[in-house]
Amino acid sequence: MLKKSTLVLWGVVLFVAWNALLLFFLWTRPPAFDNHSHLTEEVIRLAQDAELELEHQKDLLQQIHRYSALWSKKRKKVEETGRLPPPAAASNTGALPATEVVPPQSRASPDAVLPVVVIACDRSTVRRCLDKLLHYRPSRERFPIIVSQDCGHEETARVIASYGDAVMHIKQPDLSDIPVPTDHRKFQGYYKIARHYRWALSQVFRTFQYQAAIVVEDDLEVAPDFFEYFQAAFPLLLADPSLWCVSAWNDNGKEQMVEASRPELLYRTDFFPGLGWLLLSELWDELEPKWPRAFWDDWMRQPEQRRGRSCIRPEVSRTMTFGRKGVSHGQFFDQYLKFIKLNDRFVPFTQLDLSYLKKEEYERSFLPKVYNAPQLRVEDLQGNQHRELGTVRVQYSSRDSFKAFAKALGVMDDLKSGVPRAGYRGIVSFLYRGRRVYLAPPSDWTGYDPSWS
Repeated sequence: MLKKSTLVLWGVVLFVAWNALLLFFLWTRPPAFDNHSHLTEEVIRLAQDAELELEHQKDLLQQIHRYSALWSKKRKKVEETGRLPPPAAASNTGALPATEVVPPQSRASPDAVLPVVVIACDRSTVRRCLDKLLHYRPSRERFPIIVSQDCGHEETARVIASYGDAVMHIKQPDLSDIPVPTDHRKFQGYYKIARHYRWALSQVFRTFQYQAAIVVEDDLEVAPDFFEYFQAAFPLLLADPSLWCVSAWNDNGKEQMVEASRPELLYRTDFFPGLGWLLLSELWDELEPKWPRAFWDDWMRQPEQRRGRSCIRPEVSRTMTFGRKGVSHGQFFDQYLKFIKLNDRFVPFTQLDLSYLKKEEYERSFLPKVYNAPQLRVEDLQGNQHRELGTVRVQYSSRDSFKAFAKALGVMDDLKSGVPRAGYRGIVSFLYRGRRVYLAPPSDWTGYDPSWS
């Protein structure tokens, strides 16, 4: 068995050797240009390629050290107990079996401080976000507000500073452009957002040593029971290892598609919603070493990150976005985001029993409710027929049928690694013309197909 020092030594040797070969290749590469302009372009391109590769190698070296430490802990446990720990039992969440895990038990206590981390850049309208957070915050001690600002925008910085000690203002120090592949130059903003998230979350969990955090962006307005919701759901996140986040967002939360008269309804979802979400420090321990250079939210939705786990999400969203300005240039906002219903009624979640959201209990009640519902064709729903049936189910059996039915019924039709927005075990729950509809796969569904994207 390799010792820890030997493993680290080999990792470092491989790291140095790879970079030596890379530099040798770049220096000895024959010129393929005729004039000085081509020479300049080639040098810039090679420099960008080298920087990208060095960044990759840096991540690789960090992983070598991380896994070396983990292996050392595992060896110590073997020496103390005389045997290897038993393998984690596979869960039946519908994710790919090879990526399912049982995370380590959280270090946090149910009454831990839950800081709200506001990710800010150059929107001076962050005032709207902060005003609502401060207005609805029940406790300054339980819910400190940390505003992490990127971009160096002076007007936005002045707005944040105007709140004095009501919020903590931290500034992302690296404002440089990021070398990106030529075909990604238009996505520079997404690279900077991912860099900012990594820095901000590292400050929260590494520097400030918090055990959990609620993440919002500077263009989100929160509901009156935003804090109540997260405070009540936090113990559930601690207790159920099949959960990895609590989100304030319903991707299918348009006003006509939610039961606004029942704002207490909560669901499990296999789709990472974001847009106001709670995570534990243990999850950041897992994600930080492999954090992506761009498109972090879609990266979170990949099976390798989700690993069979789910999030809690509400029927009626506890956040809404007012930020038309952004890296997506407002297209998604105009088409969809501005129509999301923000809950306006306070629900005393901390006085409710939320144990029904634990995996086993949830599936015992939710799945029969779905598959005992009468099956109806999309055409009948659109024609408002068979109203006497009440709640109904529309069944899909392929990627194309899901997308066609979703589009016909007004549901978000995109899939990420096969997972539909707001879906659980492939089931999407919503209202259509005032009645509950479950857009669902067959009852013998066995898991998500990542090629459905």
